[in-house]
Amino acid sequence: MPVLTRLIPSPVVVDIRPGALDDLAGVLADQRISSSGKLAIAISGGSGAVLRERLAPALPSAEWFEVGGGTLDDAINLADAMKKKGRYDAVVGLGGGKIIDCAKFAAARVGLPLVAVATNLSHDGLCSPVATLDNDAGRGSYGVPNPIAVVIDLDVIREAPVRFVRSGIGDALSNISAIRDWELAARERGEDIDGLAAAMARQAGEAVLRHPGGVGDDGFLQVLAEGLVLTGIAMSVSGDSRPASGACHEINHAFDLLFPKRAASHGEQCGLGAAFAMHLRGAHEESAYMAEVLRRHGLPVLPQEIGFSVDEFVQVVEYAPQTRPGRYTILEHLNLNSEQIKDAYADYAKAIGS
Repeated sequence: MPVLTRLIPSPVVVDIRPGALDDLAGVLADQRISSSGKLAIAISGGSGAVLRERLAPALPSAEWFEVGGGTLDDAINLADAMKKKGRYDAVVGLGGGKIIDCAKFAAARVGLPLVAVATNLSHDGLCSPVATLDNDAGRGSYGVPNPIAVVIDLDVIREAPVRFVRSGIGDALSNISAIRDWELAARERGEDIDGLAAAMARQAGEAVLRHPGGVGDDGFLQVLAEGLVLTGIAMSVSGDSRPASGACHEINHAFDLLFPKRAASHGEQCGLGAAFAMHLRGAHEESAYMAEVLRRHGLPVLPQEIGFSVDEFVQVVEYAPQTRPGRYTILEHLNLNSEQIKDAYADYAKAIGS
């Protein structure tokens, strides 16, 4: 008998709402996660300590581990510390993107499921099958199982610096450009598209793009959080980062590699990259609308707004394809030289009304 459906790797629990942290102990007690309460909880040294004080009384059998930062060494050290301390049912990453990525990698290393408890919405990695960690060569992406559960308390999200929410907005909106790059690769190179993954990622981006609310609005934060979770699941469905990573992320990586001391946030760079990539592909109205939405949320749409000159941005765009060998996007398709990029940027800046 033919297989008529497929299994989709996804969390068994997704809890996104104000006050979600108040019920975290109940989520973790789920038989599929930890019926014994033996948990390894990774936190940061700053805000993590405050959350530990709040949550520890309800989690008496948990062990708490302070994570130094977002490096590969930090993740390996966390895994080693968990091995030495004892046996656990699951790992909980409680914090921002760096803490969750460290916890993801460590959980995979010791063979335990991960629960992601996000305290900000800076990017779509909170539910993805990828851990992004700094290493000796710069920054690497490591394949890991996607989280078994995701908890996002919107009250906590509102308390985080607004720049984190803005970064998440840029990352979510960049899905729209990434899917267009995937479709381009299908037309030009015969690359297979996973229709379900593409639909999930595109709709996640479109929901954020079209929402009338702002960074202080619970309704908007709900849509943004759900969009970032859906994007992570889309990557699990496709088995790679294709649903959320195209020219926009190549430009982001180029900023990070060429100007590591000056780079802006992930989402700021991805949002700018997406708006410019949409212009390059001839979608001028969509590019202008995306730039308008980015501006409304306080995100940059020009390199000068994050401290880069036009010549530096041209250098970034020219270098960008080297960051993802084998990935086909509008940048590889057009194969522009520096003068052509400079001309295209001038057209873009004029079109978005700079």
